Amino acid sequence: MQRDRYDEYVRRFNAEDPTAFDDFLTDDMRMQNGTLVYHGVQGMKDHYARIWGTLKETLHVERFVSDEHTAAVQLWANFEALVDAEESLFGPLRKGDQLDYRGIIMYRLRDGKFCDIRVAYNSFTFTGSDGVPVERGIPH
Repeated sequence: MQRDRYDEYVRRFNAEDPTAFDDFLTDDMRMQNGTLVYHGVQGMKDHYARIWGTLKETLHVERFVSDEHTAAVQLWANFEALVDAEESLFGPLRKGDQLDYRGIIMYRLRDGKFCDIRVAYNSFTFTGSDGVPVERGIPH
């Protein structure tokens, strides 16, 4: 996978375009993020349907490497709470709270699409309205 192709995925992801999953994932894709595992295009759409609208997730690629069968990124993802939420994927949140993931994502490729995605954490930090960052570890 070429960097410009991956950048297209990130642009569409950041724009909350669920059709990006149709174009970039195999139908049988497996996603593992900590202990959270789900499968396929619909699994990805269902996962992000629970996030988008409550949180604005913005991906920032810090490093990208790839070959014909694999792509890997060093990534910073910022989540901003758009609304107060007693329940969210990350627990209770107040509008404006920030969560920051920093880590590595490894993608196996088949026919130019992601067939296996593995998320590894270096840090996951919560910053509330008091401005004090608190390390949370792996959220799921």
